[in-house]
Amino acid sequence: MRVKRLLRLVAAAGLVALVAVGGVTVVTLRGSLPRLDGQVPVAGLSGPVTVSRDDLGCPTVVAATRADLAYATGYLHAQDRFFQMDLMRRVAAGELSALFGPAALPSDRERRLFRLRSRAAAVVASLPSQDRLLIDRYVAGVNAGLEALGVRPFEYVVLGQAPVPWRAEDSFLTGWAMYFSLQGHFNRKLGRAWLRDHATAAQLAFLLPASTRFDAPLDGTAVDEPAAPVPDAAPDWFGRSRAGGIQGRVDEPVPSGNVGSNNWALAGTRSLHGAAIVSNDMHLGLQLPANWYRAVLSWPGEDGVPRRLTGVTLPGLPALIAGSNGHVAWGFTNSYADTIDLILLERDPADARRFRLGEGWAPVTSVVEHIDVKGQAGEDLVIEETPLGPVRRMAGRDYAVHWIGAGADAINLGLMAFEQARDVGRLLDAANRAGLPAQNIVAGDRNGHIGWSIAGPLPGRRWTTAAGFPYPSSDPAPGWRGLRKASDYPRIEDPAGGALWTANSRQIAGSAYDLIGDGGPDLGARTHQIMDDLKELGARSDEKAVYAIALDDRARFLAPWRDRALAVLTDNVVAGHPERAEFRRLLREDWSGRAEPASVGYRLAHDFLSAYYAELFGGLDDALAKDGVGVTLRSITARWPAVAERLADSQPAGWLPNGRANWQQVGVAAVDAAIADLTRDGEVLAKATWGSRNTAHIAHPFTRFAPWLRAVLAAPPDPLPGDVNMPRVAMASFGQSERMVVAPGHEDLGIFNMPGGQSGHPLSPYFLAGYEDWVAGRATPLLPGPERHRLVFVTE
Repeated sequence: MRVKRLLRLVAAAGLVALVAVGGVTVVTLRGSLPRLDGQVPVAGLSGPVTVSRDDLGCPTVVAATRADLAYATGYLHAQDRFFQMDLMRRVAAGELSALFGPAALPSDRERRLFRLRSRAAAVVASLPSQDRLLIDRYVAGVNAGLEALGVRPFEYVVLGQAPVPWRAEDSFLTGWAMYFSLQGHFNRKLGRAWLRDHATAAQLAFLLPASTRFDAPLDGTAVDEPAAPVPDAAPDWFGRSRAGGIQGRVDEPVPSGNVGSNNWALAGTRSLHGAAIVSNDMHLGLQLPANWYRAVLSWPGEDGVPRRLTGVTLPGLPALIAGSNGHVAWGFTNSYADTIDLILLERDPADARRFRLGEGWAPVTSVVEHIDVKGQAGEDLVIEETPLGPVRRMAGRDYAVHWIGAGADAINLGLMAFEQARDVGRLLDAANRAGLPAQNIVAGDRNGHIGWSIAGPLPGRRWTTAAGFPYPSSDPAPGWRGLRKASDYPRIEDPAGGALWTANSRQIAGSAYDLIGDGGPDLGARTHQIMDDLKELGARSDEKAVYAIALDDRARFLAPWRDRALAVLTDNVVAGHPERAEFRRLLREDWSGRAEPASVGYRLAHDFLSAYYAELFGGLDDALAKDGVGVTLRSITARWPAVAERLADSQPAGWLPNGRANWQQVGVAAVDAAIADLTRDGEVLAKATWGSRNTAHIAHPFTRFAPWLRAVLAAPPDPLPGDVNMPRVAMASFGQSERMVVAPGHEDLGIFNMPGGQSGHPLSPYFLAGYEDWVAGRATPLLPGPERHRLVFVTE
């Protein structure tokens, strides 16, 4: 009895200790919650600044000057999102190892190659006085907000680190982090070169089409390049079995290559109120906190007329990224412009410090960058640099990486000029001069005009097929040597149909596309569906009708692949194979024509296509991996489904995968692979719903190395409607990072939601505020609701 009593006492003491530790932890964590009410004295303000928050924590900030507004924005960003900001600057500068230790060294080595911290410092040193004032006030606000927290943000408590104060160059590094996310596809051209070296010219033209039937150019015309004929024979690598068989390829999460954002605009001639309506849902990796920080920012302009910005900001920058200034609204999608050259270096046999450049020789210099590493001695990284860019070793060879993102004009505060634009034309002018990763910008103004162009720097060349591959340093002709003039940018304003749309695919038909270049655009199925949705809106529409396009989960792209699966599952094929018969039955009976969570038919059609990819290209992906190329066919070209469908429908004998007697066997093998994958853990096909695969996995980065933290640092694992190749892009941790519809001058009718709340703090009521609306696709108001909290910055 004494032993049992002793054990009970020990257990009770342990529980008390655990509760005590938990209580201390909660109290500690609460110390890093942002301040929501009261007064904060600040030196250097021109007047009071009020911050009103609604039930979702969305701030409305009213200031006397734009500089005061920048200070308040920085303060809010730091209090709600400092760790997120810190990761962004470290990702760009290659400084993660100082925070996380040696596990982050591979990433740091890759990013440090471009020495972006020193480039950012040079940008700061050259800023015009007004821009420097705004950045300095923003930085002061960030550091004041960080210092005002009673306890450092909880992430630093867990890591045993102290946050490093914000510096002016860090704001520009935040922009460079987006460059890596949107343009950092350095190995794609290596993959194209591998294909070129392992295929005939005719085979290459077929495998890498410049356009397909899915394209939906902005001017409404068809892309006029004829499809390359199917060659008589396939390359030797085609149709080879993957190592270990097909199984595993079915689990590829993305059946297309690039799925980065939708936007569209409806002209005033087609809206109920006469103003243009702009919609934007930017697709990014989803985690907590959310990518964007929603805000309304207001101040009197220099002319005394009130200014109001409504939309999303990016923690780390004082500018509005997308939204409305009351006169013009705008949104972005990634343009997939070709902004990278890979130059194969031919070194001087007598002096490795020189390489051939055209007819002469150019120097290779060395720079040493020191990488701090938490918990151990740092590392000195020797970087070789050439006049064309730093040297990167890829697939066993040395290349100079000539990337527009590493140039002096890659980043500026050009976004701030959007705030002053009063019409579409002037906003597009500002966009052409802005320093940001080259984006499609679609805009509309309160007078009903709409327009599209490219925001951000473009290489000053006309893109050619040769530019799509690495080239030797002895032949610099395909490369670019300067930036395209803003006056030479492509632009479309007020098209006859009264609508514009982009979704990462080819934007323009004909040779005009050469002004942008093929940097790996999306297939175009999503773009085409958006274009058709806009046509179906009718003569006059409102914001809710425009918003509904973002939720379109109709399976227009996948439906033909369902039909192909059914076509191979003939009575003879399913006879004696009950699982094939069940696969066919579910494809027929459990198909709503949408990517709905409850749909089994959609899941089966999706996995059939993934397995079909493995039949055709799985062996290629193995070969690319074996040769160290670092990409798959999916990342080389998102147009592969157009190639696959041409093969599936024309069934050329010279392209049969190894071991298949006919094309029906190819389809049956894909069905069997999908079945094997779906039932490998004892599951039955009837329970293989789309939602059981497409389940939200949106969490704080800490959950990657501490999964037990998901209970407090993750969104619920909700089944998600949508998929790639349709407007409602949704995957487990990638998708619509916000949905916004707004007409300038009618912001009260606008719509907004995003997959996470304003705060990055798990104890904040705003950590997940709005997430449920995003999952359900509810059309919640863009403007904040009634005031629940008020914080006032007063002059000290």
